[in-house]
Amino acid sequence: MTEDADAASVFTAEDLSPEHLAVARTTDEFFANEVVPNLEAIRNKDYAVARGVMRKAAEMGLTAIQFPERFGGMELDLASVMLVAEHLAADASYGGWHSAHSGIGSLPVLYFGTEAQKAKYLPRLASVDLLAAYALTEPQAGSDSLGARTRADLNTEGTHYILNGQKMWITNGGAADLFTVFAKVGGEKFTAFMVERAFPGVSSGAEEQKMGIKGTSTTAVYFDNVPVPVENLLGEIGRGHVIAFNILNVGRMKLGAATTGAGKYVLGICLKYAKQRKAFGSSISEFGAIQHKLAEMAIRIYAGEAMLWRVAGLIEAKMKEIAGENPDPLQAELKAIEEFAAECSMIKVFCSEALNYVVDEGVQIHGGYGFHQHYDVERTYRDSRINRLFEGTNEINRLVIAGMPLKRAARGLNDLLKAAQAMAAGVPESAAGADAELRIVANAKRAVLYTLGIAHKKHGAALEKQQEVIMNIADMMMEILAMESSVIRARKLGGGGKGANATDMAAVYVQDALARVENSARNVLGACSPSEKLHAHFCVLRGLTNIDPVDAIALRRQIANRLLGRESYGV
Repeated sequence: MTEDADAASVFTAEDLSPEHLAVARTTDEFFANEVVPNLEAIRNKDYAVARGVMRKAAEMGLTAIQFPERFGGMELDLASVMLVAEHLAADASYGGWHSAHSGIGSLPVLYFGTEAQKAKYLPRLASVDLLAAYALTEPQAGSDSLGARTRADLNTEGTHYILNGQKMWITNGGAADLFTVFAKVGGEKFTAFMVERAFPGVSSGAEEQKMGIKGTSTTAVYFDNVPVPVENLLGEIGRGHVIAFNILNVGRMKLGAATTGAGKYVLGICLKYAKQRKAFGSSISEFGAIQHKLAEMAIRIYAGEAMLWRVAGLIEAKMKEIAGENPDPLQAELKAIEEFAAECSMIKVFCSEALNYVVDEGVQIHGGYGFHQHYDVERTYRDSRINRLFEGTNEINRLVIAGMPLKRAARGLNDLLKAAQAMAAGVPESAAGADAELRIVANAKRAVLYTLGIAHKKHGAALEKQQEVIMNIADMMMEILAMESSVIRARKLGGGGKGANATDMAAVYVQDALARVENSARNVLGACSPSEKLHAHFCVLRGLTNIDPVDAIALRRQIANRLLGRESYGV
């Protein structure tokens, strides 16, 4: 928000190493050979089949990508984890089993377990001898996780915590052997525990009847006087929120990768269908209305992918920066991800909403067939909806996107508020430079900072309580990351040859995103400006967002025709 990005330091999908691409290929082969033949059984909730496929994944190392080798893992990086998530995304039911186990189910032990806890559980998680689940949500404590009522009380002998309570919407809940459970010690101190299904008093409820991801196991989990050995306390008493929130940050990055992969899959289906389907004597792929949809689907996938890998690069760079003070690579990674919590939330929100657009238009392109269960696009439409609820609702994540940087600014950890206040104190000058799209991005940043400065001037420290204002600011910040990442990726690819689609997609995205930034800014200025200054503030905003339009119709046609030629997403 306050600096121009150095394009050379921005990581893109094209910067992935040959080793990373090998991970992607291995995942594709596994999906084709092991998942696809078993999809019908998995979607019908055959636990044994799902678990058998998971064990095949374990044999290929795909369930323990981040685990140290000494615990049966591959000891690979965050990018490898994200690639596995992306390349398993064609089916959300198997993807749910896999991700819940290898991600939020296993990562609490990996990141926060003692050496003894890791030695006891990680090898069995790596081989899927134990299936994992993450038990945070409760009937009365969804987004407000610290409002949990599940409690843990130390017995008089001091050997066990007695666990009582209920968790809800637990993925893998009907089949998991090991749960990371969050409970309040003594009814007050929010704490994490590793709870085995084999412990007396653990039980699962009936399978939930869900809109989508029907092949996943989703149940309530009950704890009735469950004796949990004291050595199964995870982390520190009263510090469970540190575990919960950090694991969710990692989960948001992985969810961004998964929804990006699902978007590419659905776009591929739609490209093939559009070429085959005839209407009025022509393939519907020749119609401008269909080309608009196909191009816009790709544009949103492209922008999300550009954001995703840029943030992965930022996290990797931060890991290297702090490696000296924290030589444990897992802890360095955790600290780096925590530093970019707001960006992780941006990835989650943007990519999940991009996928929602893609699947909705996918149904529309298929017409009546898109509403029929025999067509894959109908399933993906239903499966997509949960992603805006997973890993914290998109509303909660929007509060994180704007709230986290503002809190850090209040502690002097960034210069966001200083820049916003300085921008709002005068009339910002328009950016200069030869690159028209980077000028638009620079002016959009000025518009956001100006708007934030006006909002902070009215509300001060109480700004974070103004949810409608904060969510508009979050949308603007998210658009800045998407705009800049899209343009820089296109510039790195180059304007011709392989990068032609990226160049066109960035041009269209930046123009449309600027309009959305302006609209959000108008909402904030309208709510935060004194009436006598409102006109002046709008004049400043118009000066920063007034641009000559590109021929978006022609650009979308070019994008669509390239995509139709290859029948898949591509830059």
